[in-house]
Amino acid sequence: MNNTNMAGSIPAEACIGCDLEADLPPPTPAVVVIFGATGDLAARKIFPALYNLSLVGRFHPASKIVAIGRKEFDTDGYVASVAPVMGEHSRRGVDAEAWMHFAGRIEYLRGDLADEGLYRSLAIMLRSEDMPRTRLYYLAVGPDQFAEAAEGLAAAGLGTTREGEKGATSRLVVEKPFGSDLASARELSARLQRAFRERDIFRIDHYLGKETVQNLLYLRFANSVFEPLWNRDHIESIEIEALETVGIGTRGGYYDRAGAARDMLQNHLLQLLCLTAMEPPASLDPEAIRDEKVKVLRSVPRYTAAEWKVRSFRARYAEGSSPTEGRIPDYLGEARVAPDSTTETFVALRLEVDNWRFAGVPFVLRTGKALDRRSSEIRVRFRAPPRALFSDYGGELGQNLLTIKIQPDEGVWFSFNMKVPGRPRVEQRDLRFSWQEGDGLPEAYERLLDDAIRGDSTLFIRADESEAAWELVDELRRSWTTAEGSPLLEYPAGSAPLVLGGRTP
Repeated sequence: MNNTNMAGSIPAEACIGCDLEADLPPPTPAVVVIFGATGDLAARKIFPALYNLSLVGRFHPASKIVAIGRKEFDTDGYVASVAPVMGEHSRRGVDAEAWMHFAGRIEYLRGDLADEGLYRSLAIMLRSEDMPRTRLYYLAVGPDQFAEAAEGLAAAGLGTTREGEKGATSRLVVEKPFGSDLASARELSARLQRAFRERDIFRIDHYLGKETVQNLLYLRFANSVFEPLWNRDHIESIEIEALETVGIGTRGGYYDRAGAARDMLQNHLLQLLCLTAMEPPASLDPEAIRDEKVKVLRSVPRYTAAEWKVRSFRARYAEGSSPTEGRIPDYLGEARVAPDSTTETFVALRLEVDNWRFAGVPFVLRTGKALDRRSSEIRVRFRAPPRALFSDYGGELGQNLLTIKIQPDEGVWFSFNMKVPGRPRVEQRDLRFSWQEGDGLPEAYERLLDDAIRGDSTLFIRADESEAAWELVDELRRSWTTAEGSPLLEYPAGSAPLVLGGRTP
């Protein structure tokens, strides 16, 4: 049989697939400036990601790293402090020769973010002849220092809102949280935008770098078996959850000010909602994709406090036992938690996306700590088929369920009905695809850093997107303070996740 397509010249196998990577420009030399380089984030995520990118040729051999911290190091001392943790956190391990070449590109600069002299010294270093002209400033520091660092860079002529150096490209990476409410998010954006143009600000949410999250768009829009069914006529409900077995650990100082709604709902879960519910963008241009995500957030109705009471609840963990952590103390007994705290460690809510595609379809979002399992996934529950053909057999036909597993078992599961061999009986079976069966997945920070260096903002959060999410979360949290709002419940650590109305829709 002639194994060609109808054009008569190309093998059929060659026509299956669409290589978007072919359009990626080759990596160019860049300098990555890491503020907070002696902190945990730099050691666990940023340096391993850059090292792994260098192993596969995505971090150019002529690229440099400037590590900025307050500790008393010279460059050799700093590199020596980083080396021991690389083997633990690099998914590819550490090759001695490769590490030697990589470490040779690191320079350490000691300084305090409040010191104008730090930025002057940095400017002199970056303007030397051996430094690349593409610059990525990564703020791996506390959120209270984001604006200060951006303004310091701008004052030293390293921002982008004024006439920049000829041939220089500068971008700013900001870690979450992007504010603590709508007002603070707007204030932060205004200060950042005075130093850097919005198109040069990359608000990073590591969930968006996870391979299964990125795959949502491909799963939906590259498969004709799913896209025609992705609407209210065929989908009964969608559930999005991010559950953890750990408590707050040593993060009490931060977590007690934030809580589950601000720590997880405002960013991770609402981002997953956007990718699940968005309309197909006009193109794969970053702004086209981010425009559609903003439309989703603006399509969520603004509920009253009384409506939020029946659509949501909040809770915090009491003393109990986690399957992975052992005994977990009562939340109020955790270090650096206020004795009169009313912070929630679990939140669940039911939303609608009030547009043509999803009107009337409930979206159930849940996130919490100290639960009986670790799971981040999206479950798309399709409407049950008519059982008329099988009514003589009794029972109920199972609903088709598409599960996108984000962690820990990354993959896609599809549940469907099949006849039991040798019996007149219908049972549910699973069709499963797991990335764990291949060569493993790149870390989220690898993809995000590669994109940021290249200036691709698709997987980063725009200011209006962040603010629309804050508006929604602020309304929810305000409802908790009213007489009609949801009371703060309790659950023993290690419990199964609480569900709305006694069951998951």
